Amino acid sequence: MQISTNLMFDRAIAQMGITQDRISKTQTQLSTTKQINKPSDAPDQAATVTRLKSAIDRQNSYVATINSVKDKLSQQETATNNATDVLTRLKELTVQAANDTYSAVDRKSIDLEVRQLRDQLLSLANTQDVNGNFIFSGSRMGKQAFATDENGKLVYQGDQTVSSTGVGDQSAVDINRSGTNPFDKIVRVDASNKKIAVGFFQVIDDLSAALQANDSGSIKRAVGEVGTMQQGLSDNLASIGAATNKIDNQASLAEENVLRMKSTLSQVEDTDYTEAITKMNKDMLALQAAQSSFAKISQLNLFDYIK
Repeated sequence: MQISTNLMFDRAIAQMGITQDRISKTQTQLSTTKQINKPSDAPDQAATVTRLKSAIDRQNSYVATINSVKDKLSQQETATNNATDVLTRLKELTVQAANDTYSAVDRKSIDLEVRQLRDQLLSLANTQDVNGNFIFSGSRMGKQAFATDENGKLVYQGDQTVSSTGVGDQSAVDINRSGTNPFDKIVRVDASNKKIAVGFFQVIDDLSAALQANDSGSIKRAVGEVGTMQQGLSDNLASIGAATNKIDNQASLAEENVLRMKSTLSQVEDTDYTEAITKMNKDMLALQAAQSSFAKISQLNLFDYIK
């Protein structure tokens, strides 16, 4: 079988080109620190890299969402905690005023502080976040949770809608709160033994009126009602605490997932410098040898073969 000079040259050049491509690829891997710089470098590994990066982005998104939700929950917890402290003082004053040894003048004096406490609670119920949203208005965050209507009565202006957001692949948490949750209505039994719902602030207004009127019976009724309101705030704090614990656990899980997937990504994607340099040196020696051989062969002519 005869091999033409052109074919021999073509094969030698093609082989050197392949070696040069390998060297170029290794140099790119060393300069970028990535062994996969385009899908064609390793299709299967490239697909794995894409999946891992997508999963890492998703976990990082969860972490960002969790941090945002934690801020919201922290505001709700702070406002509810402060409201609890105010209501505790209100309960102390109500118990004092219910004592039959207190005179009408004493009760009017107590009412002065009761009204101040009522205004503090209203301010807390209408707490706004850094964006000016009212945190206890449900989904109507642009409206004050509690405001005076045309009849001069303090009413809840928000709604009962509670939205949730994903903080994990299979986990979600509420991000807003209805004002009637911490500042809930209570059930009152009237003189005819009929149960009626009474608003949070209506209880305090009724207490104030009773103190002004020296109405001992209504003041004593308020003792139990304020206690019920305290329990409602306590339950709300427990709910916020449970949600906070949940997202704290979810944050730890997301961060662990990110670390684990980044480690896997590094194993798949990052360049092994020792291996890459050894491979490049080997290919460079092979290329130099091929170039040297090609140079010698290319100088031969027919007379060299005859000899």
